[in-house]
Amino acid sequence: MRFADTVVLITGAGTGIGAATARRVVAEGGKVVLTGRREAPLREVADPLGDAALVLPANAADSAAMKGVVAATLERFGRLDVVVANAGGHGLGSALDTDDASWAQAIEVNLTTAFVTIREALPALSVRGGSIVLVSSLAGLFAGPAVAGYVTTKHALIGLTRSIARDYGKHGVRANAVCPGWVRTPMADLQMDELAAIKGTDRDGAYGIATENVPLGRPATSEEVAAVITFLGSSDAAIVSGAVVTADAGSSAVDLPTIAFD
Repeated sequence: MRFADTVVLITGAGTGIGAATARRVVAEGGKVVLTGRREAPLREVADPLGDAALVLPANAADSAAMKGVVAATLERFGRLDVVVANAGGHGLGSALDTDDASWAQAIEVNLTTAFVTIREALPALSVRGGSIVLVSSLAGLFAGPAVAGYVTTKHALIGLTRSIARDYGKHGVRANAVCPGWVRTPMADLQMDELAAIKGTDRDGAYGIATENVPLGRPATSEEVAAVITFLGSSDAAIVSGAVVTADAGSSAVDLPTIAFD
């Protein structure tokens, strides 16, 4: 029951990693505030959680909206202890293929959502000393093909993590980043379906191709990444701040030029 008497705000909480994190927090005794652009998926996650879940649909990149989310959280639960900045999206295209609108969208959905949410939550988090977990990506450490906006913004989340950890540690606030590799989520499923069509296989076959050279040889589940997030958000990680934790089945341990020798 690591989250007893703990309130956790999760952005992008309607599906995938965000939804799994909400379920894990409540299973460990906590209360959750679920926010995202679409209300229906948030309700689907919240309904089985009962009174432990509060649904507040909002665009996490909107300052006024997130100010309202924090205020409603304090009104309902009287405190805010942990923020999981999980909202995100695509940033497709190489540099020459990325127009101004696509670039701005990648920054908004992947970076501004985290920045605005954290900025609006910091006063409440500083009251008792809180924790922030930013969900970056393996793309925050390495570059994938033709995803310049995604790679750039996921790298920037790590810089934001370190900046928050440095500036607000004196207020008892911790900030850490998680970098998942391939995770079975609705967004990843769409990417795998595209790969499957190219390779003449199905979705499971595409995941197999994508993780062929990953040491554990498989993608993560949302629940496995949620376990890492909840560890960092909990008091078990009380001395951990400014850290970047990979949850990538060993992907980042692989030296690409040596794959030919396997």
